[in-house]
Amino acid sequence: MKFFKLLKIALSSLFKNRTRSILTMLGIVIGVGAVIVMVAIGEGAQQEIETRINSLGTNLIMVRSASNSAGGVRRGSGSARTLFMSDEQTIREQCDLVMAVSGIVTVNGQIIGGGTNWSSSVMGVSPDFTVIKSWELEEGSFFTERDMRAKTKFAVVGKSIQDNLFGGGNVIGQSIRIQSVPFKIIGLLEEKGSNGAQDQDDVVLVPLTTAAYRLRGDSRYVSQIYVSAVSMDLLEAAQEEVSQTLRQAHKLIDGEDDDFSVRTQTELTEAFTSSTQTMTTLLAWIAAISLFVGGVGVMNIMLVSVTERTREIGIRVAVGARSFDVMMQFLIEAVVLSLVGGLSGIAIAFGVCEALTRFRGMTTIIQSDIILLSLAVSAVIGVFFGLYPAKKASELDPIDALRHE
Repeated sequence: MKFFKLLKIALSSLFKNRTRSILTMLGIVIGVGAVIVMVAIGEGAQQEIETRINSLGTNLIMVRSASNSAGGVRRGSGSARTLFMSDEQTIREQCDLVMAVSGIVTVNGQIIGGGTNWSSSVMGVSPDFTVIKSWELEEGSFFTERDMRAKTKFAVVGKSIQDNLFGGGNVIGQSIRIQSVPFKIIGLLEEKGSNGAQDQDDVVLVPLTTAAYRLRGDSRYVSQIYVSAVSMDLLEAAQEEVSQTLRQAHKLIDGEDDDFSVRTQTELTEAFTSSTQTMTTLLAWIAAISLFVGGVGVMNIMLVSVTERTREIGIRVAVGARSFDVMMQFLIEAVVLSLVGGLSGIAIAFGVCEALTRFRGMTTIIQSDIILLSLAVSAVIGVFFGLYPAKKASELDPIDALRHE
């Protein structure tokens, strides 16, 4: 018997028992669909993480002060005052693999302007900050090194400040007050949007020296330092160079722990994606279990089908069908069930991913290789779990089969 004839017989048999065939495929449908959706969510989450980290800056290296403790409680990285204003200039002058440097002082306070007030993030930064963050100005200008030396009360604001304080109107030349200190707005940053953790446009940038001296009242220390390496390929080398330069500047002897921490974009990406990949793998394995259960369901129904069609098998063998033909007929039925279930699962997965993207705002990425793998796994499940029932059908004695009622 030819393959296509066997396929036609198998399809005819499955179609006669449509409800049972659909219920049999259900486990495969759920398993394949769940695996694809879980992997798509994981891939989307990884891309989101990489996008958010890349939005922090270009070839970014972040230097933070060490942690301190109070009453035996450690406050975490950045709580100690171990980074100095002079460290920024030291890195700029002594590190050859560094393209831009900016110290950062973060100040909390209510911002008053445009007849209202708004709570926002106020950061004292150096002119290199926009280079490091790849942040362009929509209007106006950024403060200069001369403004840094003069501790001028200039401010550059984000779009959210423009919207919340000035109703989206012109901000250049407007005045705002931060901790009762008046600042003149000289620039408006281009809109960047949210990075997932916070609104990047909800920010006020002022000269580093102004923030440290006029707002914080301490012009010696900085909260952290942002550094941009000359290229991504030299990021690790630049990280080591910055670390060694700061150790020398802080007069740390060999064997003494750093009083600062240096991290790169790569390390942040690896830290975040590692947990994401672990969760995705766990969920994919859970979904794979449903595939296995679906395969068991296929084998169970095929065994029932063999029992129900014993007399039919006996007639086929009696009129000349070989044992191999009988085995292939049932094997093809099992594979068709699995493949159709796999295709249905893929279609459902596309629908679920589209719904998650449209209604929940989640990023999902369905890769072609996972689709091909799902189809291959479906076929393998059909062969693996259909082989035993098919072999059992082919080994039936035709005389006993014909006597079966």
